[in-house]
Amino acid sequence: PRSDCLAAEQLCLSDSTCNATYRILENCALAKTHLLPLDHDNKVRCLNAELDLGNSSLLHCKCHRRMKKQEHCLRVFWTVHSSMTDGYFNLETSPYENPANEEHWKTDYNKLAALVSGKDCSQLAGDATNPCLKATHVCNLSKKCVRLRTDYASICTKGAGSEDTCDRRKCHRGLRNFFEKVPEDFTKRILFCPCQDELCGERRRKTIVPNCSFQYNTKPNCLWLLDSCLEDHICKSRLADFQQNCQPADMSPDGCSQHNHAACLQAYMGMIGTPMTPNYVSNSSVEVSLWCTCESSGNQKEKCDQILSMFESNKCL
Repeated sequence: PRSDCLAAEQLCLSDSTCNATYRILENCALAKTHLLPLDHDNKVRCLNAELDLGNSSLLHCKCHRRMKKQEHCLRVFWTVHSSMTDGYFNLETSPYENPANEEHWKTDYNKLAALVSGKDCSQLAGDATNPCLKATHVCNLSKKCVRLRTDYASICTKGAGSEDTCDRRKCHRGLRNFFEKVPEDFTKRILFCPCQDELCGERRRKTIVPNCSFQYNTKPNCLWLLDSCLEDHICKSRLADFQQNCQPADMSPDGCSQHNHAACLQAYMGMIGTPMTPNYVSNSSVEVSLWCTCESSGNQKEKCDQILSMFESNKCL
């Protein structure tokens, strides 16, 4: 049975044989993270250590998206599955529990809207032409939603438009906090609000404060973006989750190999606040992209295009 990777690690460390195998895998994972080449003997040693775990609960453990000590849990997962990133691009096994099995905090959106005073009710009704504005008003009804939204907005706008540059790392952390800790009833409405005009589209595009979280002065190569992601346990995990849940399938009527659009949107939200943060490309469409280019990719152009197309031309997404 699948268990939490933190519990599985504790169980393994209390067993001398499992402990010794796990320590070997830690060294293998460390070499991978720092992009140190492993010779043939060490590669074999790493693979054998992974096989030695056999039916250990470590081999089948998963993490929860909103759990405490999430980074530690993900580090355990990638320690045990370090061979999966060999030569990497397709990480089709997500370290996260299947979203369908997770308990989500449910909020009754209509009941919340009814809580607003008479004045605000007319304001909500008047927001029909700008669903993104309406989604913001509804967020303001929740203390947690408005607090965490204000937090990331203030961090991500600090330094923007002046000689100082914003603190992208802090901005990303603030965004992840918002999308992880606020119930999805609020976050999905703010990020995916349907727009009919450019004013609404502009508000939607600026949801994540793109000047700080998304754009650099010049577009980096997408392969550089991928390398930055693979060095970070959270980003690598979110990318694996995204690849699993948003895998396109040309022959499928809904364009998704997993046939679960809710899981795909959840995985897309998980990418926001990582080095591979995506966003809307304009105010007048729902097309999304990464902030990167495949120019000057040399003989890796095909791999680079593949990274970009996961977002730009993904039928499932």
